Amino acid sequence: MTESPDERGAELRELFFETSQELLQALNDEALKLEKKPGDEEIVRVIRRTVHTLKGDSAACGLRELSELAHQFEDALSLEGTATQAAVAEIAFAAADVFAGMIAAYRSNGKMPSSKALSKKIADLTAAPAPEKEKTRRTKKTASKSSLKTTTAKTAEAKAAPTSAKVVAAQWTEYEKLAMTQAQASGQDVFHVVVKIDPHCAMPIAGRQLVHNAIGVMGPVLAMRPDAKSPAASKQVEFVLASVQTAEQIAAKCKIPTITSEVHIELLLDATAAVKKPQTDSGSENQKEIPAEASVPESAASDAIPTEDSPAAPSPEAAPANMLENILRVDAGRIDSVLNLVGELIIGKSMLQQALNEFSRRFPKEALRGKFADAMAFQARVLNDLQRSVMKIRMVPVDQLFRRFPRMVRDVARQCGRDVEVDITGQDTDLDKGILDAIAEPLTHLVRNAVSHGIEPAEERRKLGKPPQGVVRLNAYHQGNQVFVEVSDDGRGIDSQKIRAKAIELGVATLEETARMSEAEAVDFIFRPGFSTADEVTEVSGRGVGMDVVQSVLHRLKASISVETRPGKGTTFRMKLPLTLAIIKALLFWVEQRLYAIPLNAVLEIARTFETEVHQIDNYEVLQLRDQVLPLLRLGRPAARERTAKLFVLVITAGEKKYGLIVDALEGEEELVIKALDDHTFSTDLVSGASILGDGRVVLILNLPAIVEHVARWRQQETGQSNSGLLLTSTDRMRLAVSAGTGSAVGGQA
Repeated sequence: MTESPDERGAELRELFFETSQELLQALNDEALKLEKKPGDEEIVRVIRRTVHTLKGDSAACGLRELSELAHQFEDALSLEGTATQAAVAEIAFAAADVFAGMIAAYRSNGKMPSSKALSKKIADLTAAPAPEKEKTRRTKKTASKSSLKTTTAKTAEAKAAPTSAKVVAAQWTEYEKLAMTQAQASGQDVFHVVVKIDPHCAMPIAGRQLVHNAIGVMGPVLAMRPDAKSPAASKQVEFVLASVQTAEQIAAKCKIPTITSEVHIELLLDATAAVKKPQTDSGSENQKEIPAEASVPESAASDAIPTEDSPAAPSPEAAPANMLENILRVDAGRIDSVLNLVGELIIGKSMLQQALNEFSRRFPKEALRGKFADAMAFQARVLNDLQRSVMKIRMVPVDQLFRRFPRMVRDVARQCGRDVEVDITGQDTDLDKGILDAIAEPLTHLVRNAVSHGIEPAEERRKLGKPPQGVVRLNAYHQGNQVFVEVSDDGRGIDSQKIRAKAIELGVATLEETARMSEAEAVDFIFRPGFSTADEVTEVSGRGVGMDVVQSVLHRLKASISVETRPGKGTTFRMKLPLTLAIIKALLFWVEQRLYAIPLNAVLEIARTFETEVHQIDNYEVLQLRDQVLPLLRLGRPAARERTAKLFVLVITAGEKKYGLIVDALEGEEELVIKALDDHTFSTDLVSGASILGDGRVVLILNLPAIVEHVARWRQQETGQSNSGLLLTSTDRMRLAVSAGTGSAVGGQA
């Protein structure tokens, strides 16, 4: 079934919306480079190519406003002397923002942002006179070229055939210029060949193709004008040819009776001069001046059509294009569907394993047991490989997120009057795409805080003996089956005394409580809602909104965050993230005749102790485990056990702290497929998900950071009670019980 034009147009737009984000990111990256190296013509050329691509792609999708604005900016960048102006970087930043707003408006059918301010800046850039130094440089360059033209002409006399008329210089694209210089460097002369079609030729278009085939035998055709559909195509055709042949040989090859009337050849680049003196990007001494491509039509890049007789020109895009042929853009939803199916297969494997275990118990001497076991082991190996392969598909480098921050740090630093540099390491570390998207907002807040709160003003840093430019570092690395993402700065650090004073002022802690707090416990106050130590509210910070959101987002991801700070030296926020959210290794246990699970990577060890070993300190239940005191956490009510009864204690980590989780019995380890829970059915954040076991039972997966946070909040409200230990409130226990009961019902239906 043939797609309608509307469907093809919609698909083309979706592809443009996706690829345009990469172009905008590249525009921001190059603008940052240009800001550090003002006047670098090579960076300006890269920016111009990026804007040119954006212009062409948006025009192909019918996005007229964006295409016209990009065309205006490209024209301004093409003018002589524009590259040296300091305003180019600022305009590039503004253009990236306006382009992003336009693309968002196109995508959502929203209101188009105003582009008047940007258009005025571009117009000012075009009208601004070049600096006197640049004028002098261009005058010298022009004089040098004038003298060199004579030398080039003399060289050309020996190679070029006499021409009866002057050849008008053509307009070449940036890529065609690069192909010309590459051909010259490889030892080939580059010629500009103009062939006029005989007016009496009966089939001028076919004649044009014959000329193309003939000249292609002499060497690679680097460019061809005009387009075959152009009205001028029947009158003349011009080529840029790279060849080791002489101009006379080329002219003789192009003279086809009844097809061509005149042939004009001009030497553009001389291969012998390239050997004597290397080429430079800004124009070589042996190169005939090639005008800028400002007036080249958009179709120019695709005019030259190679044939079997004309080998393709060595294009700078050839290698990347070949690499891109092996890359597929797949919607994340499709990968999630495959991952869900893999999860169902894992559940099926668990069911088969349980059936095999039951079969072995009933028929211990059955000969088929071994064959079943071998088949199950083979299936498990293949399924594990399939699971790892699908997981790798979902993995993307952290650089996709990190590369956004240099531009953001630059903007925030300017708002705050800071001088800040971004140092990025570990950008090749892979992370699940879903987790990467989820931590974008928390990471953004941490980076903004590092600039606005952490880094001191330049004068203050000088007085402290620090370099005036502060540094914000982003780092990512694997450790076991987890990924760590760090945001650190070399600023003033976090003042724990200031935090204690603010906590007393807000009434969240008393003077006596703050005095007993350790440094780490005091710093944890920054994660409280509405808590801020900023002296004033600014556009960047000071409202007390953000760090609590960071922690809540990470809790939903079954992740944690810790803080390391040294006054006067800097602060490091360290996020500990799971590799994936879909499938986990879990430890199953029983509490009050209900089955629960926690991620296995959160369990450090399993200990056995007696009730007599449990002590109370400041109304906390604790256990002395070897050389450390371990706070205990009970999910259920304290059982009326004998003092000599044995307890199972799971030593777990939540953040950077250790707790002991008291459970009734252990069920074992299991690979669980996490299923999302309906918010209307499960109204608690103590449970992060559920899974179905092989026998159809539903097990709830506990959210350990949320449980610890609940206990801590309740503990502060109930400090006056005795014999409480670290218990969940009755409401929380009821929520868990209801959730478990609902889960059992679901399991029964399953």
